[in-house]
Amino acid sequence: MKNMTILDFNAASLPFDSNEMARGLRGWVEQESPSYDPAAVEKMLALAARDLAVLGADIQHIAGTGGFTGCVKASLPHPRKSEPGILIAGHMDTVHPVGTLAHFGWREEGGRCFGPGVFDMKAGNYLSVEAIGQLRKAGLTTPLPVTVLFTGDEEVGTPANRAIIEAEARRNRYVLVPEPARRDGGVVTGRYAIARFNLTTRGKPSHAGLRLDEGRSAVREMAHQIIAIEAMTDDEAGFNVGVVHGGQWANCVATHCEAKVLVSATTDEVLARAAERMMALKPVNPAVEVHVEQDVIRPVWTTNDETWALYNHASALARNLGFEIPHQNSGGGSDGNFTGALGVPTLDGLGARGEGPHTLEEHIVTESLAERGRLMAALLATLGA
Repeated sequence: MKNMTILDFNAASLPFDSNEMARGLRGWVEQESPSYDPAAVEKMLALAARDLAVLGADIQHIAGTGGFTGCVKASLPHPRKSEPGILIAGHMDTVHPVGTLAHFGWREEGGRCFGPGVFDMKAGNYLSVEAIGQLRKAGLTTPLPVTVLFTGDEEVGTPANRAIIEAEARRNRYVLVPEPARRDGGVVTGRYAIARFNLTTRGKPSHAGLRLDEGRSAVREMAHQIIAIEAMTDDEAGFNVGVVHGGQWANCVATHCEAKVLVSATTDEVLARAAERMMALKPVNPAVEVHVEQDVIRPVWTTNDETWALYNHASALARNLGFEIPHQNSGGGSDGNFTGALGVPTLDGLGARGEGPHTLEEHIVTESLAERGRLMAALLATLGA
């Protein structure tokens, strides 16, 4: 990153058209792709792979594990293709189940595009592909080779693709992550640590109508645990119980209940203390068992000097394009946690501006497609020069 300079390259001259980009993005959004539906995610990955193949990319499909979808790796043509270059890393899975389009379909309204997964993070992925296409149409060869890696399990912690992401990051000089822009239009230069836990309670059955007092409810115990867990939240760590399943019959005292917990922490040390508290949970009712299992972890990503240099370069490019990209250390883990924690210069939050991630009001600001597409193109055209 030493002596990095902005070349005589004018990304503003590239003919990005936000409305045209929105028409293309709509097809991606209307291919629903929730993490827990591998077949649906595979269709989305295939759609993206086709668009990348049209740009001349060599496409490699890599299988997933554990019931989750793998990824698509696209290597763009380049005279120095075998050398370390730029990795664009994004995920195609969403939190919206198949069928969401029936009540939250694509719509364009008030300068915004709405739809499941449009903000987190199909718009960012799409504008990255558009940036590559614009550079190719202009006959420009990037100083460094470019690889695109689209995965299908980020929303569940990246259990199937973490090793692939880390391996690809090590092979490259820079990682660009088109996750959603921050509320102020900024980017991400560091992220909190994230850990997931599986919590199980086991009780004693009885007939709820005839012999209620003979049972020991796993659901009741879980309710106590949920309140205790979420009460642990403070300025350094957040605890959220996001999934709960328990019981089967209303007339039976439930003997089994499961929950999934996500913990975010500002540092690895804070996360370790939080994990100790989770693993030390005890039942309120000693007749009910409580079991805690630690699941996937995202390490804390702390900004290093090379990431600062990458950010400063991007910030200067954005300023030349007429906007600012303030930086922040952010919660809400991404695959940038993995690449940043390896020490590979990583810039996250390069996707579209918008609001409402993981909700039925999820949307992007349409004009930001061209805005952020130009920034991505500028980065690809100047990094390594």
